[in-house]
Amino acid sequence: MRYSYFPGCSMESTAKSYRLATEYVMGRIGVELVEIEDWNCCGATSAHTLSAAMGLALPARPLAMAELREPGLDIVTGCASCYARLRLSMHKARSDKAAKYLIENVIAMPYEAKREVYSFLDVLSGEEAAAAIKAKVTRRLTGLKAACYYGCLNVRPAEVTGAPDRENPMAMDRIVGLTGAEAVDWAFKTECCGAAHQNDAASVSRPLVWRILKNAQANGAEAVVTACPMCSLNLEMRQGGYRKHTGLPSMPVFSVLELLAVAMGASARQIALEAHHVPAAKALAAALRRSGGGVAI
Repeated sequence: MRYSYFPGCSMESTAKSYRLATEYVMGRIGVELVEIEDWNCCGATSAHTLSAAMGLALPARPLAMAELREPGLDIVTGCASCYARLRLSMHKARSDKAAKYLIENVIAMPYEAKREVYSFLDVLSGEEAAAAIKAKVTRRLTGLKAACYYGCLNVRPAEVTGAPDRENPMAMDRIVGLTGAEAVDWAFKTECCGAAHQNDAASVSRPLVWRILKNAQANGAEAVVTACPMCSLNLEMRQGGYRKHTGLPSMPVFSVLELLAVAMGASARQIALEAHHVPAAKALAAALRRSGGGVAI
């Protein structure tokens, strides 16, 4: 399997552990990621609110470049915000001639929107990838109860994402199950975390995070698993207020790629688990001990 790869800005900064885990997992299951040369920010989450033209053109530019340089490859990204912006530009270029003309005018190159845009959830939940994951899992995370948090943008709007279920998606649950961990049934899988409004509308956004964490814990989760760097950051950084507001303990937040990497043998150092705001390695080490592996990470 081979894809053009759009990393997105956060993979170089706040989502370092996500990036390292992605590289580790993809290397082991035989997925080649061809990074799009000279890619730019997709415009999430502010550019598209300031200019409709820029909101479509910014994500379309790297898509057009990928189409030009690797015309046979579909595109994959690990960030739900990037995924939403890239998919929207692809969708608009396919369905709206005026939007396609506008995009090409702004980026000064053709964009035919012939290739698909996928998230890592799409890629990893396919039969070929699932079989490869099963073959590479060497340490099972049996006993780890995880709440799979998809957030808004992996599944909405349906006409753009093509998600089969906007309320109870299961792709991440199935991927988590391949590690031996248990995906719990809970009610806040696709609720909004507040995104960037955690910064400019804290009084409204903070309770969104608290409700998500509280519902996860109420349903037996020991950790939250995400597929979005911004969701991960919000769920981790706001836990001081969560503890104060609810009196409940903190809980670690992992990307689904981090769980896969550890299950495939990665050490905490290899994927920078120490970069987490809420201590993360201990929860995984405890799961390994419970499974009888007794292997330090």
